[in-house]
Amino acid sequence: MKNFSIKFPYTIDEKYKKPVAYFCMEYAIHQSFKIYAGGLGFLAGSHMRSAYELKQNLIGIGILWKYGYYDQVRKSDQAMDVLFQEKLYGFLQETGLKFTIKISGHNVWATAYYLPPEVFNTCPLFFLSTDLPENDYLAKTISFHLYDSNPETKIAAAILLGEGGMRLFEQLDWQPEVYHLNESHALPIAFNLYDKFKNIDEVKKRLVFTNHTPEEAGNLKTNLSLLNEMGFFSNVPITEAKAISNTKGELLDHTLTALLLAGKANGVSELHYKTLCKMWSKNAGICDISYITNAQNYNFWADKLMYKALNSGNDYDLFERKSFCKKNLFDEVADQNGEIFDEKILTIVFAKRFTGYKRAELLLHDMDRFHKIISNKKYPVQIIWAGKPYPMDYAGIGTFDKIVNVCKKYFNCATLIGYELKLSKLLKGGADVWLNVPRLTHEASGTSGMAAAMNGAVNVALPDGWFPEFAKDKKNSFVIPPCDSSLADHQQDEIDANSLYELLEYEVIPMFYEYPKRWLEIMKNGMNDVIPTFDSKRLADEYYKKLYDRNNN
Repeated sequence: MKNFSIKFPYTIDEKYKKPVAYFCMEYAIHQSFKIYAGGLGFLAGSHMRSAYELKQNLIGIGILWKYGYYDQVRKSDQAMDVLFQEKLYGFLQETGLKFTIKISGHNVWATAYYLPPEVFNTCPLFFLSTDLPENDYLAKTISFHLYDSNPETKIAAAILLGEGGMRLFEQLDWQPEVYHLNESHALPIAFNLYDKFKNIDEVKKRLVFTNHTPEEAGNLKTNLSLLNEMGFFSNVPITEAKAISNTKGELLDHTLTALLLAGKANGVSELHYKTLCKMWSKNAGICDISYITNAQNYNFWADKLMYKALNSGNDYDLFERKSFCKKNLFDEVADQNGEIFDEKILTIVFAKRFTGYKRAELLLHDMDRFHKIISNKKYPVQIIWAGKPYPMDYAGIGTFDKIVNVCKKYFNCATLIGYELKLSKLLKGGADVWLNVPRLTHEASGTSGMAAAMNGAVNVALPDGWFPEFAKDKKNSFVIPPCDSSLADHQQDEIDANSLYELLEYEVIPMFYEYPKRWLEIMKNGMNDVIPTFDSKRLADEYYKKLYDRNNN
């Protein structure tokens, strides 16, 4: 087993021959493989599938989280609860490879598990773990929980992903020319490379970086001394680490450091690129920034029977298939909520990670307006919410519980738990309207609406993230008129909620009932327009052309 080697199940396409190592904290590969939290994982999973489809010389590195992210469950009163449960995966192969990494001055043993490409049609993937008998309990916990709330454990996980990935490649008969940081979590790679070459230009030749969010919570700043004590900088002295990261005070800015040490970086939509430039362009020495808009894997997400009907021009079969998918979703609603939904009624879905800027509760901003919409006998609607807050995000959990309590009062409202790949696919297939209402400029990309369009759902959204690159108002989607993003949050919420109510009451809902052919046309246009631009084959191809190959030019 010590001679474990990587076996690609395909002949590498000459266009994608450069060996690339892709580092990400989470991957949404399959419902059974619970090592992901949300959008970053969904994106990474689609990328790995398209790398397989395009026969790319790319390998993914992640961490095998023993307890996953968390299981979303309910308390006795239907409020949300968090369950951490051990996961076991018989489809992973033990590599037999073991190596040590330095954390807080101590050797920590790590191993790697292999996900063969043929299991889920992905490029080769390795998942690191410290859950070994050679380690004490504290060292084992490094690979227990995705996004652990303990700061020291988070740092240790970053060292495991970054330095551990470097040590793994030393034992494999495969040497990457490009190291891709999909977010800054594996930043210790940069310092390992600097320790090896003692030259920033040599690091830049090999390192690329993707930023996925302008949110402060997603752009870490950590005490420099703590990082040094824990071994984040490898063997690089703290004075040198401070110099090459352009750190003026005592906090290391992880995103800025990645932008300084990478040869090339990208945002994940055109709007996000503009936001990144505003945020970081004043910092001397950062790398060139471009954008590669996120995408989702058509072969995994799209409803093939809907597309068969669409491509053959059979509107009846398309309508029937959509109704069938709605029934499948409503079986889940009945199971979880005890409500019987009707496939003939317009169904609005809000499903994504519950965090402040995504505004899951915006529909409830004015309860009188909400009641008027939800109680309309002439134009009935059904509304479903789903999503997982971070397990220690008590504000997000409070929002979820607030919505649960509202749903108790209305037979045509439901809140679902377990928003993972399986439920996500059910929701997208069963939604007539896919709602996205982030506070403007805060959504870097947002990919759920892409996969929703691949399942015949009509996007109703604010023009943030990917959406302006897709949306043709009242032709393939509905655009909520945006407010001035410089206003205070409460003012934005007030204006955006009113715009949403107006659009739903006077355009979206009446059209569904009064002009079904027009509705069907918008639905079909969305299905057509999302392909191929927002299929992740385009994304995987662009990463080679714009980020990997150009990096060494």
